[in-house]
Amino acid sequence: MSEERLSFKAIDDYSDDFSSKVVAAWFATRERITGPEILRVTDIDQVNYFVLRELLVVWRHEGQKLRSPFFDYQAPAVVDALKHFNNVLSKNIAISKENFQPLLKKAVSTTLFLIVDPYDFFSDVLDRTGVGTVKVEELKNDLKYIKINRAPLERLVQQLEQRKVSALPGKEAFALLDHLLEELNFQPEEVDVHLARFNAVVPIQPQQLFEPTAAAPKPVAPAPEQRPAPPKAAVVPPAARPAAATAPAPTVASNFQKITRIQDSLSINQKFMFTKMLFNGDFEIFTNAVERLDKMPSLQKAVEYLDDQYPEWNRESEEFEEFMELVSKRFA
Repeated sequence: MSEERLSFKAIDDYSDDFSSKVVAAWFATRERITGPEILRVTDIDQVNYFVLRELLVVWRHEGQKLRSPFFDYQAPAVVDALKHFNNVLSKNIAISKENFQPLLKKAVSTTLFLIVDPYDFFSDVLDRTGVGTVKVEELKNDLKYIKINRAPLERLVQQLEQRKVSALPGKEAFALLDHLLEELNFQPEEVDVHLARFNAVVPIQPQQLFEPTAAAPKPVAPAPEQRPAPPKAAVVPPAARPAAATAPAPTVASNFQKITRIQDSLSINQKFMFTKMLFNGDFEIFTNAVERLDKMPSLQKAVEYLDDQYPEWNRESEEFEEFMELVSKRFA
């Protein structure tokens, strides 16, 4: 299990450099960029499609402003007229340099995210509404713009359509996607192949997109006169061992944040993160562990269980700290 963490600052900085260079070249002889031109603004199809996706988000947001206490925008004649209007408008995209660059920058960063960390990208797609419900139609719309590592989401849409459901709770969508990842034996597409196309515009190496890892301390050799002590026959009793998993001490403030069940408090993103970083990518093991923790009688018992079952966890990682915070709130 990799301990590498994405550096969102590095991705943002690179996306800024990349988009600035592309925009400077494109608009050197042009005032605007049109819809058909967006699809060839870079040699990376995924970036171009994500620009269109960002544009669609803006378009929908503007459409939501068409609400009035005086006019009925839901009347059939108005709906038909607006549909025709939108079709005409979609063929008349014209974006200036200053308005296009933020769209391109976002598309570049999203593409890099999809390439180097597809699992968390999937999580964001499922959780993008923030209301804990995955709508099949929205997922299908997203899929139109995803060209890299799309197989798991494509299979998920197929499964949901076969079930004839229009929406389902996020945790069910997550569990189904996890099952499909295993069924497909999903292997992310080759990172180096995709990054080579970015490298042709602005130099990039995969390692620069991750937080630098601290170098392991070099072992200190014992002095010549020192000899390793023979192993002790006695076993240190559990009570004398230092507790590996430590949870934040409950406070008066944290009492107001108490949760009834860890399982019900997990976001889709947290499920992906904890499964990937703490439970070796095994969703079933993660789910069983959470169920066990939810049935524990006290925080002390929960900590003892985690110490015993997962001694290899990095107790200084952000994922561990966030997980233990949830455990603490369960028993606050």
